[in-house]
Amino acid sequence: MSEAKAVGAASAIVRHPDWRAALAGVLQHVTERVASPDLAVLFASAAYEQEFPELLQRTQQALQSRVLIGCSGQGVIGPSTEVEGEPALTLLTLSLPDAMLEPRHVSQAELQQCDSADATRELLGVPLDDVSTWILLADPFTLDAEGLLAVLSVAYPGVPLLGGMASGDQENRRTHLFLDGQVHTDGALALAVGGPVKIRSIVSQGCNPIGRPWTITGAQNQIISSIAGRPALEVLTETIEQLPAEERQRAQQNLLIGLAMDEYREDFGRGDFLIRNLLGADRESGAIAVSALPREGQTLQFQVRDAQAADEDLRLLLNQEKMAALSGGEPVAALLWSCNGRGQGLFGSPDHDAKAIADALGPIPLAGFFCNGEIGPVGSENYLHGFTASIAFFSK
Repeated sequence: MSEAKAVGAASAIVRHPDWRAALAGVLQHVTERVASPDLAVLFASAAYEQEFPELLQRTQQALQSRVLIGCSGQGVIGPSTEVEGEPALTLLTLSLPDAMLEPRHVSQAELQQCDSADATRELLGVPLDDVSTWILLADPFTLDAEGLLAVLSVAYPGVPLLGGMASGDQENRRTHLFLDGQVHTDGALALAVGGPVKIRSIVSQGCNPIGRPWTITGAQNQIISSIAGRPALEVLTETIEQLPAEERQRAQQNLLIGLAMDEYREDFGRGDFLIRNLLGADRESGAIAVSALPREGQTLQFQVRDAQAADEDLRLLLNQEKMAALSGGEPVAALLWSCNGRGQGLFGSPDHDAKAIADALGPIPLAGFFCNGEIGPVGSENYLHGFTASIAFFSK
């Protein structure tokens, strides 16, 4: 009688100008730890793009995994390590016994044909009750990501959507998606995960709330005209002026808006708001414009985003995940989708997000890349974000 297969994972990251050396390095590490993986996730520096077809075929031949997915990245992430601006590969392999793993490549043309929930489920071939999480990787230049999230959220209500938009050659507006032995340069990869697989997630939007929560009393489209019965700009100005001098300077340079996702909460804190940009203000009318569609009656709180806020926010959410793991299953691996506006450019030193995960949860296998947009839930809804770190934790 064969021994039951256990949940397990391994990951590695190797930087090298020669893709063959990088691939040999990551394969050697992961194959020593996980034999016959069910899922392999590969993120590759765009510097290797001419060799992607051969790289992917060799990876598939070496691993013989049930499913291999991945994409190109302008930077890739592994355990405690983030490589930006240098050729590198990162690979995560997972043993997921009895898991349902159903990958699909979806084009923009196919997405536009999904005019109902039934049509979407027919296209993807995955019944509603079979999937507990969707993992998404998409090309930002050929696919309407907001449209993809909208049709999936209707067809699979309540199912978390996690992932990121591929990155690569910005000048030529080109990225690459990996599915088993094939390389795609358009559309999206959608991996349905179901069965006895536990995936928890956090979305760190990198902000600190300032001032107090307010109620929107006048809004139309992207314009907020009044807050608590007063001109919106007046409330914003007052909020900044009441801050200590140091915080006031930070806020003036990095100000955003947070819209509450659950109006039934008595207290609001980090993770309770969808963070969106402030687009401008009209001094004459006192209105402000935001990159969202706020509603009258919705709770609003102004936010500050900078390196300090992003560090505090991520570490707080990771500590909450650590506490949740004590009762809900210890994480065995993680996938990290980090905005290409984070990294060294934001924090001033390398490896910030990857090291924060290791600091909180130990040296768990990790793979990720720097994205053109991050996907993850806030409250019960799924969104496309910017400047965030979206993380999926696989647990026992």
